[in-house]
Amino acid sequence: MFKKTSVIVILLVSTALFSCSKHQKLLKSTDNDLKYQKAMEYYDEGDYYRALQLFDQLIPVFRGTNQSEELLFKYAYAYYHERDYIMASYYFTRFTTTFPRSQYTEEAAFQAAYCKYLDSPRSSLDQTVTYEAINEFQLFINRFPYGEKAKEATDLIDELRLKLQEKDFNIANLYFKIEDYQAAIVSFKNVLKDYPDTQFKEEIMYKIVVANYNFASKSIAEKSRERFESTAEAYYDFITLYPDSRYVEELGKIHDQTGKQLARYQQ
Repeated sequence: MFKKTSVIVILLVSTALFSCSKHQKLLKSTDNDLKYQKAMEYYDEGDYYRALQLFDQLIPVFRGTNQSEELLFKYAYAYYHERDYIMASYYFTRFTTTFPRSQYTEEAAFQAAYCKYLDSPRSSLDQTVTYEAINEFQLFINRFPYGEKAKEATDLIDELRLKLQEKDFNIANLYFKIEDYQAAIVSFKNVLKDYPDTQFKEEIMYKIVVANYNFASKSIAEKSRERFESTAEAYYDFITLYPDSRYVEELGKIHDQTGKQLARYQQ
C-alpha cells in the first residue's frame, strides 16, 4: 500500500514538473498563435493564473486585431476569477473605453462596478471603495437604464448605502456611549439628513432626545435653558412620528423632568 502511494505521488510530482517546464517553454516561445490557443485552453479549464501570464504577453501583440477584444475581456475576467478585484475592475473599465460598442461592453461596465462592490470592506473600515462602487453602479445605470442588470445595480447601491448608514450610525453611537453628547447629536442628525429613510430612524430620534437631555443636564446655567428647549423639541418630533414606540414611557419621564427645568427658568 505504501509503495503504491509513493508511486502515485512520484507520478503526480513528475507530471506537475513536466507541465511547469512545458509552460515555461511556452512563455519563452515566439509562436504567438500557439500562445493564444493555449491561453484560451487555460482559461476554459479554469487555470486563470497561467492564462494571465500568456494574456500579459499577447495583449500588446494582438492590439488592433480581431482577437484583441476577446483577449482583453477574458483578461479582466481572469483577474476576477482569481479574486483580484482591483485589477479586474481596472481592466473591465479599460475594456469599456477601448471597445465602447462591443456586445460585451454592458457586461464589462457592470463587472467593473461589481468588482468594487466585492472589494468593499465591512462597515467599520474605511469606505472609499464603497463610495467608488456606488458611483460606478450609478454610471452604469445612467448608461444602460433599460439593461438587464439595471435593477440589480440599483439593489446593490441600496445595499452599499446601508453599509454607509451603519458606519455613520455606529460613529454616532460611539459618541453617545462615551457621553460626548454634543458630537452624538450632530452625528445622529447628519445620519437623518443623509439618509432620511434610514431603518435606524426611530432609534436615532430616541437617542437625540436622550443626548439633548443629558447634554442640558451637564451644562452650565447659561447654556442649559437653550439645551432643555432643544430636548423638548426633539421629544415632540419623536412622539409625533412614533406615538406607540417602546421608548414612549422612558421619554415621557425625560419630558417631565425637562418641563420642570424649564419651569424653573420661567420663575
